[in-house]
Amino acid sequence: MKIEFTPRSSEGAERHIQVSVPVDVVRDAEEKAARRYASTVRLPGFRPGKAPAAVVRKRFGEAIRQEAVEALVREAFQEVVKKEDLKVAAQPHVHDLKFEEGKPLTFELHLELRPQIELARTSGFRVDRPDVTVTDDQVADQLERVRDEKATWSPAEGKALPGDMVNVQISTGDQETEAKSYPIVLGSGQAIPGIEELIMEAAPGQLLERPVKWPEDFPDETQRGQTKTVRVTVNEVKRKSAPPLDDTFAGEVGDFESLAALKAAVRIDLARHAVHEAEASVRQQLIDQIIAANAFDVPRSWVQQFVENYAQAYEVPADQKEQFAGEFRAMAERQIRRDLVIETIAEGEGLAATEKDLDDRIAEQAEKRNVNPGQIYAQLEKSGRLKEMERSLTEDKVFKWLMDRNDVPINA
Repeated sequence: MKIEFTPRSSEGAERHIQVSVPVDVVRDAEEKAARRYASTVRLPGFRPGKAPAAVVRKRFGEAIRQEAVEALVREAFQEVVKKEDLKVAAQPHVHDLKFEEGKPLTFELHLELRPQIELARTSGFRVDRPDVTVTDDQVADQLERVRDEKATWSPAEGKALPGDMVNVQISTGDQETEAKSYPIVLGSGQAIPGIEELIMEAAPGQLLERPVKWPEDFPDETQRGQTKTVRVTVNEVKRKSAPPLDDTFAGEVGDFESLAALKAAVRIDLARHAVHEAEASVRQQLIDQIIAANAFDVPRSWVQQFVENYAQAYEVPADQKEQFAGEFRAMAERQIRRDLVIETIAEGEGLAATEKDLDDRIAEQAEKRNVNPGQIYAQLEKSGRLKEMERSLTEDKVFKWLMDRNDVPINA
C-alpha cells in the first residue's frame, strides 16, 4: 500500500495536501532507522555495531522514531512533487502531524509553488517619458548644494537663528533630572518645534524653562500630546558661512578654470541624471502596465526572504524588524514581480545576455578606463559582480524589445 495524498485546498501559489502513510510503510521506515542506529552506535558491553536490535530500540527509541518520521516526510514530499509535476518555490512546511503506535502517520504538507507566468499581453501600452530639460534654476540649486557642502561653521554672537548649530543642555521633567548636552542644527528636525523655539529665545549661557507640548505625530506613541517642563541652556552658537560663488570657488571644487566651466559641468551632469531617471521611469511604467494586464501569484516565502535580506543589509534592529517588514513588503513584492516579468520575457524571446554581450560590455569599460579587459573581468569575478552585469545586459535587451512594441516617446 502506497502513501496516500489528498488535496485539501489551494490558494494562489499555495497548496495544502493531506498525507497518510500506511502502518506497514511506517514500520519499514522505523526498521531501516533502527538498523542504521544498530550499525553505528556504541553501547557499553557491545562491540561497535553488534548491539542487539531490541537493546538499540529501547535505548534510542525516540530518536529512531524521529528519524523515521523525517525520512517519511521527505519521501512524501519528493513523491508528491514528482507525481504532480510541481515546481516548488521553497521547502515545505509540515502541520498537524500525528504519529501513534500501530496507526498510519498523517500530516499536512503546505507547499508554495513557483508562479506559472503567461504574459498574454506585452504590447499596446502607452507610457510617458519625463522631461529631461535642465533649467537654470536646477543648475543654481545644485551649485548652492555644493556651496553648502563647502561651508564652514564659525562661532556667532547673540541668540541662535534657524540654520545655526548649537550645543545645548536640555532636561525635561522635575528639577532632579540631569541635563544632557546635544549638538543641534536648528530647523533640521533634530528637535521638536517647541524645544527649538525655546532654544532660539535663550541667549548663550542663559537658562530658560517652560512647558512644551510634544507633537501628536511624535515617533514614540507613548509621548504624543504630552506636555513636559523643558529647561535649556545654550552653551555655544555656530553659524554656517558658505564661500562666494566665483572662479576661485570653481577651482577649489574641481579644478575648473572658471565659474562658467563649473556651471557647464553641472548642467551636463544634471542632464545625464535626468536622462537616466527618465529611462527608469519609462521602464517602470511598462513593467507596471504589464503586471496589471497579466495577473500571477508570488510565493509569500519569496517576499519574506526578500524582506529579511534587506533588513539584514540595512542592519535593522530586532525590535524594528516587524515595522520594517510591514513598510517594505509591498516594495519587495513589486520588485519580485518585476524580476519575474523580465525573466519570463528574456526566456521566451531568447533575450538573455550572451558571453559575447558580456565581453563587449567589459571591452567598452576597459577602453573608457584605458586598462586591459582581463583586469576588469578579474575584478568583476572577484567581487561577484559578473552576474549583476549579466542581469543588467539582459534587462537592457528586454526593455529594448518592449519599447519597440509599445508607444514610448523618444523625448518628452
